[in-house]
Amino acid sequence: MMDDARLTPGRRAVLSGLAGSAGLALTGCQENPPTYGNLLRIGDNLTYQAQRLLLPARSLAREYDRSDISNMPAVGTTDPGDPKSETFDPQLGPLYDRLRRGGFADWRLLIEGSVARPVSLGLEDLKRLARRTQITRHTCEEGWTAIAEWTGAPLMAALALARPNAGARFVNFMAYDGQIDSIDMIDALHPQTLLAYGMNGRDLPLGHGAPVRLRVERQIGYKSLKFIRKIFVSDHFVDPGKAGLIQSGWAWYNGI
Repeated sequence: MMDDARLTPGRRAVLSGLAGSAGLALTGCQENPPTYGNLLRIGDNLTYQAQRLLLPARSLAREYDRSDISNMPAVGTTDPGDPKSETFDPQLGPLYDRLRRGGFADWRLLIEGSVARPVSLGLEDLKRLARRTQITRHTCEEGWTAIAEWTGAPLMAALALARPNAGARFVNFMAYDGQIDSIDMIDALHPQTLLAYGMNGRDLPLGHGAPVRLRVERQIGYKSLKFIRKIFVSDHFVDPGKAGLIQSGWAWYNGI
């Protein structure tokens, strides 16, 4: 369901332009998904291109009723500020710990890269953007599923503030546990792709990515990166190296 999602005419025009550019990208020269060349991932290119060509870019993931909400475990990184965690980053971990102890009052999200106007947003800035609440199913790569309610700002509304350049193709996300991942502009501009700051009617819990996590409802769960700290828009794919998953054999695109 969409809560108060009023947009100014100017911002609505920016969003429409972004959506049009994303659609045109499908008919032009495509950059291969970055998992190509790995024998175990040889089918990824076919999967990615087939889904992009055959499925409507704006088709929605199923949304559920509140009575369908189930228990959802917190897996992976549950506290980037814990020095005992295997994912603890010696530079980012202490910074996250200070932000958490301060109730995330000083948390900022920087959006930069291939944009006309880099922006820095606080938590209250995000909450002033168009708000969307949706109850969706999280499908984990480990085989389990769970249904939860997510509240946040559509990613496309935040991107509209920074005004991505016409050639922008990818949106990269950096997290406080050191992880880096990306999605294409099609998924970035999907109405259900959120910068989520709420879960099941409350502030986003620590174990689920506080204060803000990504929700990409049309991909497998590991694409919904937790503990977001920075967004970098790029015209070409940026290989995150060891900070990403693709060098370990994980698929970059995992549409459902």
